[in-house]
Amino acid sequence: MIVNRLTVDGKDYFLPDPVDDLRRRILEAVKSGGDYVNIPGLRGGPGLDILFSPGMPVTWVKMDIPDAPAPGESDHLSVSGLDGFDL
Repeated sequence: MIVNRLTVDGKDYFLPDPVDDLRRRILEAVKSGGDYVNIPGLRGGPGLDILFSPGMPVTWVKMDIPDAPAPGESDHLSVSGLDGFDL
């Protein structure tokens, strides 16, 4: 599952993919001098209105979160390239 982490002024918000429209709305708000943009909840709901303004620190990170292992499968993380090591 792809999850996007939006960090605004040091606070993290987790969003499902796609975020293209949201990124566009945030950029428009900043370019226009500031405006509120609704940030949807990860699992639905009304979301949160944030006032975006020029100079506000905003970062995006796209993460690929593996699905939970099926019952009976190992729940540890194996990293390729580290032969003989499981994390």
